[in-house]
Amino acid sequence: MTKHRTFTPEFKAQVVMEVLSGGKTAAELCRQHSLKPQVLSDWKASFVANAATVFQSDERLSQQQARIAELERLVGRLTLELEVAKKTSLLWHSAASKSASWL
Repeated sequence: MTKHRTFTPEFKAQVVMEVLSGGKTAAELCRQHSLKPQVLSDWKASFVANAATVFQSDERLSQQQARIAELERLVGRLTLELEVAKKTSLLWHSAASKSASWL
């Protein structure tokens, strides 16, 4: 039973960039790295299909950062409300026990 090798995204990008830049042919890279041609072809197709996301990452990142900031504000507000509720509960409990002791 053969083990499947795993490759880092950085390695895949490097190999695909070598093919796209014309530095080496796909066949040369397949021989050099002991890859099946279909594997390299799949990497290249995936790379090309997802190339547009490289330029959209700033927009998506800023949306995610805005969402994180919104959630942090919400957590802060809820924490403050919880503290106020706890203190109010303690005051009510204290007042109730004082009035009960006068009876």
